[in-house]
Amino acid sequence: MTSTASHHLPRLLEGLHRDGRALSLREHLAYHGPLPPAGRHSPDTALTDLVERSGLRGRGGANFPSARKLASVAAGRGRRVVVANGAEGEPGSAKDKVLLGQAPHLVLDGAAMAAQAVGAAQVIVAALAPSVPALLSAVSERDAQRIDRVRPVVVTVPDRFIAGEESALVNYLNQGPGLPTFVPPRPYERGVGGRPTLVQNVETLSHMALIARHGPDWFRAIGPPEEPGSTLVTVQGALRHPGVYEVARGMRLSELVRHTGGPTAPIQAFLIGGYAGAWLPADAAWDTPLSDAALREQGGTLGAGVVLAFPAGACGVAETARIMTYLAEESAGQCGPCVHGLAAMARATDELARGTARRDVVERLQNWAWQVAGRGACHHPDGAVRMVASALRTFSTDVSAHRQRHVCPGAKGPQTSAARTPAASGRARR
Repeated sequence: MTSTASHHLPRLLEGLHRDGRALSLREHLAYHGPLPPAGRHSPDTALTDLVERSGLRGRGGANFPSARKLASVAAGRGRRVVVANGAEGEPGSAKDKVLLGQAPHLVLDGAAMAAQAVGAAQVIVAALAPSVPALLSAVSERDAQRIDRVRPVVVTVPDRFIAGEESALVNYLNQGPGLPTFVPPRPYERGVGGRPTLVQNVETLSHMALIARHGPDWFRAIGPPEEPGSTLVTVQGALRHPGVYEVARGMRLSELVRHTGGPTAPIQAFLIGGYAGAWLPADAAWDTPLSDAALREQGGTLGAGVVLAFPAGACGVAETARIMTYLAEESAGQCGPCVHGLAAMARATDELARGTARRDVVERLQNWAWQVAGRGACHHPDGAVRMVASALRTFSTDVSAHRQRHVCPGAKGPQTSAARTPAASGRARR
């Protein structure tokens, strides 16, 4: 374990090619060095201890302590499984695509170390179709060098918003539909093939690969003590250089905006955390640290690390309606809060955007939000409710105008987040 590694950024994105090509195994090892020697087949607690001391939390959106997940799976009985979750369904996110497509060996290193930590006999890398060629090539390179004790299997997964939810992913890998299932049991209890399964986001695994090399103190050298390390954020909207950036956890939003080259237009609000995140007024959010603790105070979450800069002149009501319609359509359709609640909220927000809603539309939305939150089989409806509730606060002036059927000019123009953000080359910023 190296103690002299740089405490500066980039870490995960070190050495990436500007043209988007994947790092070869030789290049990867030149930047990061070899992994520590593999242990025996039974669980090896060394990585779990390092991860616990590092304070690493999941980077897939749930922010769950990573060491606790490792320990739970290691304690399970039978042949354990590790699943590297690259099913990046969030339309605004491209961070996992960058890692899988440009730094696949770092992800595979993390999966290998996690397999060693929990004593897994099977490793699965779940990815969207565009990332599969780079992964297969990387696996072939590793086969030639006999790097992995457990050969990873690459599986292509559906490109859907809910496909990355861990129970949905496990369900798909078990030959079922890629839809969430009721829990318990959770994947760590009974997952792929009914075996204890670690489902971990590919960014989280990549951090583990570096923690195994350099140790917890190295990881904690940047970021606040309560949320240490670096994180990948996908930045889009009214900014000069949108893309995927590696930043220290806790960086202020204003610093991130400056690192992207600054805004291309005045910014009225930020959507932070993606479609399941929250709208925050630009003036209130400007100096907010990009950490879950700080964002929680404003009703938000960093989630999967998506930051959308929403320009003045665009209609936040219309954008919220479009996102809400998308979220309702992406529902698993398995329980009442999604089937009925999200559909009703989507219709109401669409009517509000069009200026045809009933005068009590806000009260109805608030009532539905109360009825839906916390009652779904998964957290999909919770994220949708958070996004709509934050929009009613952040765009309250526009909401009032739309209630009076005075549709703002911005409602008729193109919206900012209508398309997926392309997987841009990673950019590192401290």
